[in-house]
Amino acid sequence: MQVTHAGQAMTLSVDTVFVAGWTGRDPAAVQHHIDELAELGIAPPSQVPLYYRVSNALLTQDPLIEVLGETSSGEVEPLLVQQDGKLWLGLASDHTDRALEAHSVAASKQACLKPMGYEVWAFDDIKDDLETMILRCNIRENGGWVTYQEGTLAAIRPLADLMAGADFTGNAAMLCGTLGAIGGVRPAAAYQMTLEDPKRGRTITLDYSVRTLPIVA
Repeated sequence: MQVTHAGQAMTLSVDTVFVAGWTGRDPAAVQHHIDELAELGIAPPSQVPLYYRVSNALLTQDPLIEVLGETSSGEVEPLLVQQDGKLWLGLASDHTDRALEAHSVAASKQACLKPMGYEVWAFDDIKDDLETMILRCNIRENGGWVTYQEGTLAAIRPLADLMAGADFTGNAAMLCGTLGAIGGVRPAAAYQMTLEDPKRGRTITLDYSVRTLPIVA
């Protein structure tokens, strides 16, 4: 993956990818979401948080991804990447097949590519200000852009705790969970995502579109 840091180009190589789920900091809110999904036939997690392993080939920087059918959707998430003992913070989307999720959350995570942005920040430089950082996601809907997700990283478990809970060693990446969807989880044709660092006046961006493929039998 080709990324930039402070205007300088660099290459990140990832051998292992985790998708952290159920990472909300408010236990009551997490349980409420588990109960909601149970009513839809989605099994509760075996533990909270839960770390799903997916193929490292799913990380992509292509501006267009293809998905099967009309039931997938993206989620804006902080992305941690560790390489050669150095830790970086970026931005990614946990694009997931929601229909498959009812059968297997793990399989649904593996079914879709995970778009990521082109910029990263040195984790050690911003680790004391993480909770002030703002995640946003807009989706293309009815011909315009609609706010779909918005909030600070304070709503997500501390990123250091999430790393400690997984076998986050070697050259690894982790999508660290997300915020609730405004108006409910739903598919969209295009996404605009940002991670804003208000203290330093900078933003990581991630824009991508979705092409749906027909389901044939």
